Amino acid sequence: MAATQRRGRRIMMTDTERDTYLTEQRTCRVATVAEDGRPHIGALWFTWDGDSLWLYSITRSLRWSQLRRDPRIAVVVDDGVEYGELRGVELSGEAVPVGEAPRTGEPCPGLDVPERLFAAKYFGMDTMPHDGRHAWLRLTPRAVTSWDFRKLAGPTTA
Repeated sequence: MAATQRRGRRIMMTDTERDTYLTEQRTCRVATVAEDGRPHIGALWFTWDGDSLWLYSITRSLRWSQLRRDPRIAVVVDDGVEYGELRGVELSGEAVPVGEAPRTGEPCPGLDVPERLFAAKYFGMDTMPHDGRHAWLRLTPRAVTSWDFRKLAGPTTA
């Protein structure tokens, strides 16, 4: 289970707010660790099933090779332009490959839910198209931190 957020309780998202936010957002930034310890960050599409973040990554990417060597990962999903609009979620833990890599669509019951969610979110389809270049990574976070600076605004008067 994910660690409890200690700082920023005033701006922390509730579980329901976090789940809604992660379901609606489209792009995340994924940080992996290079062999020499340097971070590598790249953008990905994802889906959230309420427990795990599912990342659909090209298997011939630097990210994929780094995660095979060191599965530690941090992911940020955020948005907002002005300071009072900033909100987001950071999740960290270990990435676990699920299904065949690259994914060609062989039956894999563990991927039924994330593929259905992903296909609907990004392609407006009921079933997942497979290109033989991507595969799934599951992040069941050990730590989750969230923020919603909109909560800092005082009550408004009409």
